[in-house]
Amino acid sequence: MAGTSIAATGGGSDLARRGLLVGGVLIAALAVAALAGARYGALLLVGLGFGIALEGLRFGFAGPWRAMILRRDPAGLLAQLVSIGLVALAAFPLLASNGEELFGAHAPIGVAMVGGAFVFGAAMQLVMGCGSGTLVNAGSGNVVGAVALPFFALGSFGGAYNLDWWISLGTAPVVVLDGTDGLIATLAGLAAVAAVVLWLAPREARRIPRRLWIAAAVIAALAILNLVIAGQPWGIVYGLGLWAAKGAQAVGADLSGSAFWAAPTNAERLQQSILTDVTSLTNIGLIGGAFLVSVWRRGLGKRLPKLSPLAWGSTIVAGFLLGYSSRLAFGCNVGAFFSGVSTGSLHGWAWFAAAFFGAYWGVKLRPKLGLEV
Repeated sequence: MAGTSIAATGGGSDLARRGLLVGGVLIAALAVAALAGARYGALLLVGLGFGIALEGLRFGFAGPWRAMILRRDPAGLLAQLVSIGLVALAAFPLLASNGEELFGAHAPIGVAMVGGAFVFGAAMQLVMGCGSGTLVNAGSGNVVGAVALPFFALGSFGGAYNLDWWISLGTAPVVVLDGTDGLIATLAGLAAVAAVVLWLAPREARRIPRRLWIAAAVIAALAILNLVIAGQPWGIVYGLGLWAAKGAQAVGADLSGSAFWAAPTNAERLQQSILTDVTSLTNIGLIGGAFLVSVWRRGLGKRLPKLSPLAWGSTIVAGFLLGYSSRLAFGCNVGAFFSGVSTGSLHGWAWFAAAFFGAYWGVKLRPKLGLEV
């Protein structure tokens, strides 16, 4: 009888906690909608959806790349390719028919872009999180992610501050695959990468678990919603840099010396609330969504990892490099690879190749820095 009573009490406590979580989400979305407009409230919900899907269905970028490099396990990487392809099927016609309202994640290939992607690939393996992964890890109570996140933001701000100098090292013209031919080429490219990945994988590993099929479809649907509501593809890096820039400005820093932050659009955003910045809202939602899943399941009682001073120092440096390098590379796994490829930008493919090469070396570097617990 006593055991039944305890169980019932625990069940009631869980139900109450989860009810509070759902209520809190609705209140937050309504508050943003009231303060900034319905569009921004909807974007917060999209961001929450991203966070819930990434954490709840264990879909990511850094982990699957590591699995492919170490074990030739292709499942996570294949799910990424499937999700990108699903977004492309919708994004190409949307961009073609709404060219003045919707914009793709298009950027040039250049020296800094390729180098930045390589460094990002290595750094994301050190902290086991890309842009979205760092946000999700921090939201779910992962201490390494929480430590890396503020330095990611500072790095993004710094990379943007002197981006023009890096671009001056040389860039090619922006190349965009569009229309039906562009869509076919993009899908063919994704299929070719998938074929190579499957060829490299052991026969028994050549499948995608049901969980990842669902995750790929959910992430794709949310990314399409993000494009339609925000007018631009899903991104991460700009919002983090903007937070740091606002912090610098708040303590009296003069940002007029930066061509990037002094540009009219960015200068205007510095004066506005982050509740009207589309990337900031989805980033906040990512953190919140991961937090919701963690508390819904088990709470945030994660232990502090036993890392050496060298490992903690490496985490801080890697976090900064994640932000700095992703700004030079015009995005992270989300903004450059996922959104770039799915909206026809050739730089997304160059980013993927350089970042995956960097990830290989990042995986090799982890144990040398004491990051393998």
